[in-house]
Amino acid sequence: MALSAPHLLLLQLFISWIFFLPRLCLCSVMQPVLLPLKAKAIPAGSILRPPNKLSFRHNVSLTVSLSVGTPPQEVTMVLDTGSELSWLHCKRTPNAASVFDPVRSSSYSPVPCLSPTCKTRTRDFSIPVSCDSKQLCHATLAYADASSVEGNLATETFRVDDSGLPGLVFGCMDSGSSSNPGEDSKTTGLIGMNRGSLSFVSQMRSPKFSYCISGRDSSGILLFGEARFPWLRPLNYTPLVQITTPLPYFDRVAYTVQLEGIKVSGKTLPLAKSVFEPDHTGAGQTMVDSGTQFTFLLGPAYNALKNEFLQQTKGLLRPLGDPNFVFQGAMDLCYRVELTRATLPQLPTVTLMLRGAEMSVSGERLLYRVPGMVREKDSVHCFTFGNSDLLGVEAYLIGHHHQQNMWMEFDLAKSRVGLAEVRCDLASQRLGLGV
Repeated sequence: MALSAPHLLLLQLFISWIFFLPRLCLCSVMQPVLLPLKAKAIPAGSILRPPNKLSFRHNVSLTVSLSVGTPPQEVTMVLDTGSELSWLHCKRTPNAASVFDPVRSSSYSPVPCLSPTCKTRTRDFSIPVSCDSKQLCHATLAYADASSVEGNLATETFRVDDSGLPGLVFGCMDSGSSSNPGEDSKTTGLIGMNRGSLSFVSQMRSPKFSYCISGRDSSGILLFGEARFPWLRPLNYTPLVQITTPLPYFDRVAYTVQLEGIKVSGKTLPLAKSVFEPDHTGAGQTMVDSGTQFTFLLGPAYNALKNEFLQQTKGLLRPLGDPNFVFQGAMDLCYRVELTRATLPQLPTVTLMLRGAEMSVSGERLLYRVPGMVREKDSVHCFTFGNSDLLGVEAYLIGHHHQQNMWMEFDLAKSRVGLAEVRCDLASQRLGLGV
């Protein structure tokens, strides 16, 4: 579920892949640099199998460069735990910097209408799949930022170094619309990583994956498989919410956790637990989403947090004082900070209380400087929690900005998410992946 933002925060993340033999949005970087695949061994005993290394960049989303097809073509894809189907742009447009050309690949195979794959149900398909004029499976995908893509389902080999995943189902998209066409044209597509049967992680049959995003420098890790590192503190696990009955507004293949409360500097907001629970329609689930930058709360929780944060920052921060300014359409708590000020004042910590675990957000991660926005001699900083009601999204979303310097493990086998605070730049260095 990708939400766009017009800011570049350059972060190069390295990825360690453990391959399991399988059965076998849209955000982008403002100045993309397609780096070649590299192989680098991690010290013996660190992981179960020798990994390969890819390059990551990130602004409002995480993107990975890898090769697809035979012979291989370099592509750049957004990593999105909120989406299922992986897809690539397959038709060059005047502004497109990166596309996949299926005509050049001998391993490309379109999915026919009569294939069972074409009948697979996924919430990613906002419009039911259909047959095109060539009797091929046609699909349309829509995202929360009003962007959409459409094209044909197909199978292809996705390669990392000398290893490959043959026969992986993806979307070969040849048209669509974007909320930010200039930037979205610079990525080739998206890797869907939720729990749906067509997601990348499901098709490669990996029981778990984890990532660690640095908020300071150009280092980080994405790992498929078991994270057995002596320096990694024990993870706190929160179970995934399981609802077997189909509900219209509940995404059953998302990484849904149970938010039970919110604290500001240790003070728990006076909200009933029912505020954080899905209602009879399924609206109100809490999703961990790497395809969304910031964190969004439903109205009652957001307003309570906003009021308490305002109260605890009186005298520390100067409110913007412009009721008409709402950053990204959902973030209406903004402040003026003197341009000459090097650091922000000490801010109250905001803690998301999950079932069995907590996620604390502090310091600079609480405020985001709006690029290019200056009021007299002040820059404009906005609170990094937004109002889901203003977005028209009936859910709580925990974005990757608040996952920085957290080891995030997605355990599909045991239906849980594990987390622990860690310096992700140091973790990357310990694994020999620092830049």
